[in-house]
Amino acid sequence: MTTPTSDDDQQPAADEAERRIRLDKWLWAARFFKTRALAADAVTGGKVHASGQRVKPAHAMRLGETLRIQRGLEEYTVMVKALSDRRGPATQAILLYEETPESRQHREQQREQRRLQTPAAPQSAARPTKQDRRRIIRFIRDE
Repeated sequence: MTTPTSDDDQQPAADEAERRIRLDKWLWAARFFKTRALAADAVTGGKVHASGQRVKPAHAMRLGETLRIQRGLEEYTVMVKALSDRRGPATQAILLYEETPESRQHREQQREQRRLQTPAAPQSAARPTKQDRRRIIRFIRDE
């Protein structure tokens, strides 16, 4: 005798499958990287850690998980608030995670340090004009 299967028995497995998505896909959906390939490369290269551990791009994301993401010179420490495998507008992407206050403060301190370290010499906005080139040539000949 077979027992009838109800949809309720299969529902928890379906919910569990919906709640877990790949790390590289979530990073792309949360707009940390422009493409999934860039996200996967960052994870493989050790630029992304989940709960303090180095992970693979196929790592199953969970709600409440802490991620440390290094993108260029900036490093983010975020807590996963929602899961999504679709890349939407930036306003929706921000709702997927919450950055820790320490992370935000550290990034702003680093940004300020980089700003103060920029050279004080003015950068020319365009190519030299014909008159400027003649002055340069005269200056070089006189030496």
